[in-house]
Amino acid sequence: MRIAFLGQPGSHSEGSALQYRQHDMEPVHCASVEAIFIAVQEGLAERAMLPIENSLAGSIHSNYDLLLEYHLHIIGELNYHVQNSLLALPGVRVADIKRVLSHPQPLAQCSNYLTQLGVELEATSDTTVGARRLRAENLWDAGALASRRAAEVYDLHILAEGIDDDVENYTRFLILSREALIPAADQQAKTSIVCSLPHLPGALYQAVSVFAGRGINLTKIESRPLRGRRWEYFFYLDFAGSQASPTVRAALHELAELSTFLRVLGSYPQDLS
Repeated sequence: MRIAFLGQPGSHSEGSALQYRQHDMEPVHCASVEAIFIAVQEGLAERAMLPIENSLAGSIHSNYDLLLEYHLHIIGELNYHVQNSLLALPGVRVADIKRVLSHPQPLAQCSNYLTQLGVELEATSDTTVGARRLRAENLWDAGALASRRAAEVYDLHILAEGIDDDVENYTRFLILSREALIPAADQQAKTSIVCSLPHLPGALYQAVSVFAGRGINLTKIESRPLRGRRWEYFFYLDFAGSQASPTVRAALHELAELSTFLRVLGSYPQDLS
């Protein structure tokens, strides 16, 4: 199966794709998050791995915007255990490092360790960019935060492991497809939606009440600016249940009557790991 993800071999996104389909994964490497949407939309890949939130650094807001911009379906979620390592060229010591390169997420996830090192931080578009630059530019005064696999791929030395601020460092990936795959009503599932509401007192309260009144558990709510309408917002909601459930369908029907915009992004099996 062709799976699009951000970065090159050794990226955490590649790790999530291998966790999803280790035995038949054909990688489609993408240089940007938007490119993974385009790859699926244009048929270059059958699935995409979209990082959407991290248990330490929080939501990845720009990726929510892309879910609205592109008309792909969420068909699954995957909780990926992120384990960052400090990598360097063989022979480089921790004391030699003056700057550390990585994607902003790992830099945030390892902030306590990096503060103790007292190094300059340099953001890259993904973790593998930093690892590749160490080798390509022969950087003897720099390190990179990346995965253990990145050390193997780019022939780098692991100077430190277990450096995340919290061992419970997980990134939640959404699995995207051109076609919806709706779980059965009795399956443990989630549904993700995006809506906008009238700019009126109590509008959000009324919206969430359609779920509470039916015993549907909201698992996440996120707001993003509604472009062109100052101080108004899109609301992204995740809740327990599948569109195949009559209770969920009734809640969505009532929410549609309350909303100025409503789109179901997908129903999918919960990752309970």
